[in-house]
Amino acid sequence: MTFLCWNLNRRPIQGLVAALVRSEQVDVVILLECDIRIGDVVNALNEATGSIFAYAESPTLLKTIQVFTRFSPNFIRPVQESARYSIRHLAAPEQEDIILAVVHFPSKLHSSNDSQALECQVLSRMIDSAENQVGHCRTILMGDLNMNPFEMGLVGASGLNATMTRAQALKGNRTVQGAPYKFFYNPMWGHFGDRDGGPAGTYYYHQSEHVAYFWNMFDQVLIRPALIHRLDADSVRIVDRVDETTLMTIAGIPDRAIASDHLPLLFTLRLQTYGN
Repeated sequence: MTFLCWNLNRRPIQGLVAALVRSEQVDVVILLECDIRIGDVVNALNEATGSIFAYAESPTLLKTIQVFTRFSPNFIRPVQESARYSIRHLAAPEQEDIILAVVHFPSKLHSSNDSQALECQVLSRMIDSAENQVGHCRTILMGDLNMNPFEMGLVGASGLNATMTRAQALKGNRTVQGAPYKFFYNPMWGHFGDRDGGPAGTYYYHQSEHVAYFWNMFDQVLIRPALIHRLDADSVRIVDRVDETTLMTIAGIPDRAIASDHLPLLFTLRLQTYGN
């Protein structure tokens, strides 16, 4: 099952979204900051792919996160929601069921680092609650976290406790002051900075300050240890081209005039129940 997550920056780029879904055979489409009419997105997806996509409606009518699937929305039911996240139980036919947590945290323009870290603690507790409710920890978390992988909310034990290596994550949890904290594995560390064949992050901005990262990895996917063996590592990609359309400027940063100020994120999980 292939997942796409893209912050559209309120741009009317459903044609690019649909072309990417077609070329990558995406099954679950997650759009953030999408001001496009839901019907227009569905029509674009259906026309481009020849499939029947459906909008997985939020019971709280959540506007910041929109989910579209190649299968019936009955197979992706909400478990927990707030203004900034949606946690769903995805149980498609002939696929191992998982918990899908989608997040769109506030921008750093409107939320301090401390506030972001505390929000991660709230989200972590909600994910724990959802896992207890569903009965397993096969969870993926994806979206625009508006934080880099090294920030406190991501790496803090009481936050998302997301580590950069599979080996560490596969230990399951770590203990701090006598309390256990479950790991997430964060493969986005391996996509940060100069690499062959890909951009240095998902979002770029230049600050006239002494500390400036320029490239940021705000758009991420985190994976519980129970699903690491299901992840096709080579499938985790930051996309900088859709067919013949480049999503980057000549200067090598996201082209917000053509597409969005965020680059899309793709990954694939092998969830088939036959053959494991």
